[in-house]
Amino acid sequence: MNDFIYLASQSPRRRQLLEQLGIRHELLLPGDDEDAEAIEAVLPGEAPARYVHRVTGLKLDAAIARLQRRGLPPAPVLCSDTTVALGRTIYGKPADDADAVRMLRELSGATHRVLTAVAIQLGRKRREALSDSRVTFAAMTTAEVRAYVATGEPRGKAGAYAVQGRAAAFITRISGSYPGIMGLPLHETAQLLHAFGVRATA
Repeated sequence: MNDFIYLASQSPRRRQLLEQLGIRHELLLPGDDEDAEAIEAVLPGEAPARYVHRVTGLKLDAAIARLQRRGLPPAPVLCSDTTVALGRTIYGKPADDADAVRMLRELSGATHRVLTAVAIQLGRKRREALSDSRVTFAAMTTAEVRAYVATGEPRGKAGAYAVQGRAAAFITRISGSYPGIMGLPLHETAQLLHAFGVRATA
């Protein structure tokens, strides 16, 4: 029985979703000596599902090493990664506002996939799950896209949008896991946590 987990993610949305499940957690974030961004580089010809599984695994490897290096008490470590894909094209976090405009123009009027992988490890035991959802955007004008990008919301978001934010005004249909699109699929996460004996706090 574990009464808390480590969350190796800087995403405030993942913290919020874990709190929604009633899971006590402590942050296990990269130090200044770690190149967290390099882990997210896409390999040539890499399929979206394979990419998100691989990146989540690398993040978890780095987090486990971080835990041991810092001499912290053992507890399950949770990592997650979300990517947006249109066909086999992977849309990560935009490099800048112009990149965000490009991504949203390409996603406009189309249905894309949002893939979120979750992985948890304690000792030698590791479990993973994948959430695969669909999001359909209405056709957006260039002016609408630019106005949305100007809010700053797309920065740091896979696919250059936040489903729980102002982008919701452009979404006509969602199929799958809403929290998975936010960044942490709660059903899959709860099942993984259960396998590690992690229970919600009272």
